[in-house]
Amino acid sequence: MLKFIVKLLKALNSNSHPGEIAHAVCLGMLLGFLPKNNIFWYIITVFVLFMRINKGALVLSTLGFSLLAPLFDPLFDQVGYWFLTLPALESTFAWLLDIPFVGFTKFNNTIASGSLLCGLALYIPLYVIARLLVWLIRNKIVPVLRKTKFIVAISKVPLIKKIAALAAKKD
Repeated sequence: MLKFIVKLLKALNSNSHPGEIAHAVCLGMLLGFLPKNNIFWYIITVFVLFMRINKGALVLSTLGFSLLAPLFDPLFDQVGYWFLTLPALESTFAWLLDIPFVGFTKFNNTIASGSLLCGLALYIPLYVIARLLVWLIRNKIVPVLRKTKFIVAISKVPLIKKIAALAAKKD
């Protein structure tokens, strides 16, 4: 876990593109909101392995949003129920249930479909917010924090020096 945190801190302070971190946070939100027994979760996970994103931010945001997901389950249930009971899509859903392996998507589960819809709807707003936060951290917060007495004092501790050396090493 420390490795992922070091990678994230390294990415926040490096020249890596802010979009890579923002996409990682957004994909982590999708993975965190989706039920883990859903084939969409596995498809997105495999898809993410081939993308150029910050894996530390992905893992940490997936864990964070997984912890928040149960709080949003009533909302996901309502959104999923609304979507699955749309009269215009009723025949499409009946047709999809007859196709082999589509049942593994569990699209007919209100929480699974609601969490996917909410995750997709929040992707772009969260991307903008995450990208803004990366810019804010890099340009405003880190320069101020580096000058504080606490950070100057703690940076002299041997354990912190070793962690900083780990972060400074190239992968």
